[in-house]
Amino acid sequence: MVSTDLVATRARSRITAVSAVGALLIMLSACSPAASPSGGGSSATQTQAAASVGAASASPGGSASAGTPAWCGSKQITLSVSDGFGGNNWRRITSGEAKAEASLCPSVTKYIYTDGQGDVQKSISDLNGLAAQGVSAMVVFPDAGPAMLPAIRSAFQAGSIVVPYRVDPGGTAGTDFNVYISTDVVYLGGPAGNSQSTTRSKCLHEVLDPTNIKLVGQQPFEVTNWDPAVTQQVITADLAKFPKIDGWATDFGAAFASSLPAFSQANRKVGVVAAEDSNAFACASIDPTKGFQMMTVTSQNWMSRTAVDFAVALASGGTPPDSPVVKNVAFEDSLATPPNVQCDKTMPNDAIMSSHLTKEEQKAALGG
Repeated sequence: MVSTDLVATRARSRITAVSAVGALLIMLSACSPAASPSGGGSSATQTQAAASVGAASASPGGSASAGTPAWCGSKQITLSVSDGFGGNNWRRITSGEAKAEASLCPSVTKYIYTDGQGDVQKSISDLNGLAAQGVSAMVVFPDAGPAMLPAIRSAFQAGSIVVPYRVDPGGTAGTDFNVYISTDVVYLGGPAGNSQSTTRSKCLHEVLDPTNIKLVGQQPFEVTNWDPAVTQQVITADLAKFPKIDGWATDFGAAFASSLPAFSQANRKVGVVAAEDSNAFACASIDPTKGFQMMTVTSQNWMSRTAVDFAVALASGGTPPDSPVVKNVAFEDSLATPPNVQCDKTMPNDAIMSSHLTKEEQKAALGG
């Protein structure tokens, strides 16, 4: 076999060759992890958004009666959703999914959103402030991982239902928080040391054949902080350093798509790419002159809905979902017959087509 070179990054990994992309897709959709992904809040000055109450169609959690999900109990509660960082399209859509899910339960009388803005101390202060307010149920995306555990534990011990998801804060369910919502895919790569990127990188190393595929670049992954500007810097540096890169693996397709000018500037072809889906990424892949082969799994923004379901159920007296593990699935494959690429020119570039939001809801979440 021909040896290929692969670059892996925390927020963007690079694979080298079609066979490598196939292996990565297997890793993305089948590797079973213990922790997860990433992406910003306030303390005394919390960013808050009130969500209107009411129930529409049944949510993914199931319906106890017409229009009322089984996870929605009768006790009225306040629900908060806290990001460690909320400043990119993935986070905006993910928080939009959470808000849409909460709106299905009439018992949620107030919805609060906080954005830590990438500042660990602000994120901690956000949680402390919410606990001081006596918020009934708290959904937390603990980007900073174990650094968030003391604040999570404090809120839990103060009587709030606390449900961290995607990034493992450490600790133990029942002692430090109520339940941790994980995924069978853990590699969104971003800040150095985050549990999701580390686990997914480990899986990547396990499934790739070292006699045929060489991982290049910083190990276990290139750090991009899930930031398009940093991603482009990393790609530019790697193109300058490595004369041969056959493919890339990335957990943030949108940022990779925004970095494509780096390839033109270096007069290099993109190669094959494995990623999580994004409209910009899909449309870029089918560009008649600069396109590339790709495979994706869903960006899994709707994982926030499961976290909301658990938090609301435990606080309001509803029925929690059957499992705290959210499965991921393959979404696109340009190598399939016929090719499956979900590019929608009627949607914004930063839209994510695997989202469970309607097109209009997603446009609103993105600020359109």
